[in-house]
Amino acid sequence: MLSISGLNQYYGQSHTLWDIELEITHGECTCLMGRNGVGKTTLLNCIMGELSLESGEIIYQDQPLHKMRMEQRAHNGIGYVPQGRQIFPLLTVEENLKIGLTSRRDKVRKVPEFIFELFPVLKDMLQRRGGDLSGGQQQQLAIGRALVIDPKLLILDEPTEGIQPNVVAEIGEVIRKLNREIGLTVLLVEQKLPFVRKVADRFYILDRGRRVANGTIDALSDELVKEYLTV
Repeated sequence: MLSISGLNQYYGQSHTLWDIELEITHGECTCLMGRNGVGKTTLLNCIMGELSLESGEIIYQDQPLHKMRMEQRAHNGIGYVPQGRQIFPLLTVEENLKIGLTSRRDKVRKVPEFIFELFPVLKDMLQRRGGDLSGGQQQQLAIGRALVIDPKLLILDEPTEGIQPNVVAEIGEVIRKLNREIGLTVLLVEQKLPFVRKVADRFYILDRGRRVANGTIDALSDELVKEYLTV
């Protein structure tokens, strides 16, 4: 579904991503891992068009994604939940969700009911301002906003960061349900190992801007964790 090859990226004179090769298979959940500062969010920003490439290509459903404008990526079925959630704090929950509807190709302008089946708390708080929600509720809102576009690929950047354990468990169940029951492809940046082992099918590890390991989640060994993930 998503193929990255020969990707290099720079911040000024700093070479931040080196010859990245990555394959996201349709219907799987793939986790991108690594310590802080190794280039995970930078790679997501390249996928979403927030950063340009020095070289290489990103192919999404046989189309050159790296040549598309940022707004075209959502129209082509990529839902994105950035690190820190980035909801609109002064807008209501309903208004936040409806913003996502503008990226739908089918012109639907009503929030799909399944969003509230996944996150019942959002239905109870439709008229509350986003900034009045707890951190966990804001994360659920951010995921719901990404899902209203009816994505084929959902990208999540550290969705469990700063979230209470019960909501982390709920988000994990939602990812599993979306991925394994309706076949939504998921690319996840995450550092919590128990969460990763629960939801992911495959992993990639970055270190100093380079891909250093990848495989099925069963191949995420204690040795790899110690070498590249332990702080």
